[in-house]
Amino acid sequence: MNGNNQNHKKKEPRVKRSILTNMIIVPFIPFLLAIGVSFYFFTTALENKTVNTLKRIVQDHCDMIESFLVERTADLELITNTYSFEDINATEAIHTIFKNLKDRSSAFVDLGLFDSQGIHIRYTGKYPLKGKAYKNEVWFKKVMQTGYYISDVFLGYRNVPHFIIAVRQDRGSTPWVLRATIDTLFFDTLVSKVRIGKTGEAYILNKTGIAQTLRRSGGIGLLEKDHEFSGFPKLENSIHTFIKSDAAKDKHVYATTWLKNREWLLVVRQEKRDAYKYFYSALYINILIMVIGGAIIIIIAVYTTEHILKRIAQLGMEKESLGNQLIRATQLAEIGEMAAGFAHEINNPLQIIKSEYTLIETLFDDVFSKDEASENEDIKDIEESLDQIKLQVNRCSEITHAILKFGRKNEIKKQVLHPFVIIPEIIRMIEKKAMVSGIEIVQHISKKVPGFMGDPSQFQQVILNLLNNAMDAIQERHGSSGGRLTIEVCRKNEYIVEINITDNGIGISPENIEKIFSPFFTTKPVGKGTGLGLSVCFGIIENFGGTMDVKSQLNIGTTFVIGLPVNH
Repeated sequence: MNGNNQNHKKKEPRVKRSILTNMIIVPFIPFLLAIGVSFYFFTTALENKTVNTLKRIVQDHCDMIESFLVERTADLELITNTYSFEDINATEAIHTIFKNLKDRSSAFVDLGLFDSQGIHIRYTGKYPLKGKAYKNEVWFKKVMQTGYYISDVFLGYRNVPHFIIAVRQDRGSTPWVLRATIDTLFFDTLVSKVRIGKTGEAYILNKTGIAQTLRRSGGIGLLEKDHEFSGFPKLENSIHTFIKSDAAKDKHVYATTWLKNREWLLVVRQEKRDAYKYFYSALYINILIMVIGGAIIIIIAVYTTEHILKRIAQLGMEKESLGNQLIRATQLAEIGEMAAGFAHEINNPLQIIKSEYTLIETLFDDVFSKDEASENEDIKDIEESLDQIKLQVNRCSEITHAILKFGRKNEIKKQVLHPFVIIPEIIRMIEKKAMVSGIEIVQHISKKVPGFMGDPSQFQQVILNLLNNAMDAIQERHGSSGGRLTIEVCRKNEYIVEINITDNGIGISPENIEKIFSPFFTTKPVGKGTGLGLSVCFGIIENFGGTMDVKSQLNIGTTFVIGLPVNH
């Protein structure tokens, strides 16, 4: 047994590791898959939403800027279509026209009239530009070729960053040009008013990467080269989104699109951690869920493993106990068989003693007359001794007969058993024990109660077991006095005979009462019970076609109820 315990202790760490590993890995796999799939679809949807939001903002902003430029161009075209060269060239006329133009949009800074040679004939504004020649300027050549022109931001004669919108008019003898300067600050505000999160911003670059508006976050100034431009995708159509690091190594999400006939590139960008803040929040929440979930799985796995190991150890102890009980049961069975053998062997000398007694009694009557026996005290004592021998021999014969009857377990023969006959016979077997233990036995057995079918020895085994258990319970509570054991037999109904065996013993606890008929279950100390008695009794009564039930209250008593079918 010690060797088994040592082997069990050696195997326990390996078993514990195996159970713990499986308890952690098995639930962890679907848990991680569920978290991973959910996170993937959530982040994909979030990324798509972020990108689509940027695209929508870029498109809206592009449409707004294009509309602004078209409207300002249309304002100039309206003037050139409304007024002739001579009307605008009239004294003070251009001031009035500019005032009306300014009322339409505060974006205009000044207004100038040019002849076909690029001479600045009329001007209204704060710079001394009248009379200057622009024939060789790029913007003048462009407008003369195409009819209208919107320039990049440049310094020009005024040495201040600005851009112009110029419109050519061909009415009259020679073509002429009307040019307006757009307020760079106004336009820059128009472009940069995009607000996306905390770090979102918009700015414009020309096709060579020169900044046409200021970038709110800094890094490049107006008319400075954006060094990141060379890494931008050079797609001609639609909106393109991408992620790129700036000079400070900060990652940004970009959305770009061309405007002004692909002369300008509108750039909208936002820091990645700001654009994907909900993504990072979801990431942190998922990590937190994984940590908490993993911790819960590990805690439950450890707890369950310990519980399983304790249960395994308990089962091992129960197995060992059951082995001992089986050995004890086998020993008891062997003792029972030996007792039956002893009873048989003892019964033979008893029969001889009984025969010799009969012979002595016959000889005694022949030798002594009744008158002599009544007068002689010695003869009277001998006669009383002979009567006592007869009584004790008959008693021993009854006991050995009962043991032999109880021991015939293989010879199962069902017959009609009458409770008023067989139960008192069984009670006589434990009367002496009950009297010594101070237990009063009360019988309520009517001769009118019908019989039932059963094997006498098996029924004797059931009742004897219940009576012995009852006396043990009574002694545990009352000791050697105050015990009471009641056997009551009645006819419950037309079909059932009911036997009630009631004691005023210690009782059975509620948690044990449901297991009382389980094999090998016993509340007795080791060595005093095998736990087989009640389960065997239950099986015997079921084999008789009956039922067995128990009712009990702690420190009040227990009643075993046996129901057996009436023999009609």
